[in-house]
Amino acid sequence: MFPGQGAQRAGLGTPWRDDPAWSVVERAESVLGRSLDGLLLDPKATLQRTEDAQLAVLLASLMAWQSIAATLETPVAFAGHSLGQVTALIAAGALSLDDGLALAAHRAAVTQMAADERPGAMVALLGATLAQAEEACAATDSCWLANDNAPGQVVVAGTPVGVAAATAAARELGVGRSLRLDVGGAFHTPLMAPAAAALAPRANALALSVPTAPVVSNGDAQPYADAEGWRLRMVDHLVTPVRWRQSIESLVALGATELIEVGPGRILVGLARRTAPQVPVRSADAPSLEVSPCH
Repeated sequence: MFPGQGAQRAGLGTPWRDDPAWSVVERAESVLGRSLDGLLLDPKATLQRTEDAQLAVLLASLMAWQSIAATLETPVAFAGHSLGQVTALIAAGALSLDDGLALAAHRAAVTQMAADERPGAMVALLGATLAQAEEACAATDSCWLANDNAPGQVVVAGTPVGVAAATAAARELGVGRSLRLDVGGAFHTPLMAPAAAALAPRANALALSVPTAPVVSNGDAQPYADAEGWRLRMVDHLVTPVRWRQSIESLVALGATELIEVGPGRILVGLARRTAPQVPVRSADAPSLEVSPCH
């Protein structure tokens, strides 16, 4: 499982600086034609802009994957949350490293563009059911379900006015707590339509391969072992909700006996424990000979 935006932190690449996996960063600098040291090593980097946060998380996740891939049995499936879906496609061999890096950078740029053109907001409704979140959004015409992350954690997004109205409606429905996310865009909603339109030509030009194991799509939480269908899935992904709770359930249904979060932080570890508490979860977010257990 690969994390998305929100897993970033200042200096997240520092543990990797002298590790062989740093070659991923050097390759990315060559492909993208820019220095990336500052995003990964600066202890004061805020990583607030979408473009910076997404590249930092992507690179840290790819370094973690390179570090542990050879130590693992062949995965039964891959999955990634939001941006992490691109990382998952690279790890599964559906996208080459170079194409995946270029795609992720373009994806970050067009989502930043869409957020700048029409600023949005995202709020986590803590303790809410999916039905409560959907009913709250129905009270406004500019707020939508964005992430169904885990039991009791649903994220809605839209215009600032729409999100405020939906949050108020959620309170009336009995949702006691909400948390405003530190982002400037309404990701995975119709407000990202300009980004999807800008991403489509790049997605259509990609050389895609059949993945080494199925990749579970955020869009419908189903596993896909094909190549060509990912062109449309990657584009639709920008304007449709992340069905992460159902994605974890799909991984378990596919036979996963252990879930491993590969990348910075342990956000997905926590979500997996709430969704599938019967399945052991591990984290790989720093150089190590083996994946570290989560207690």
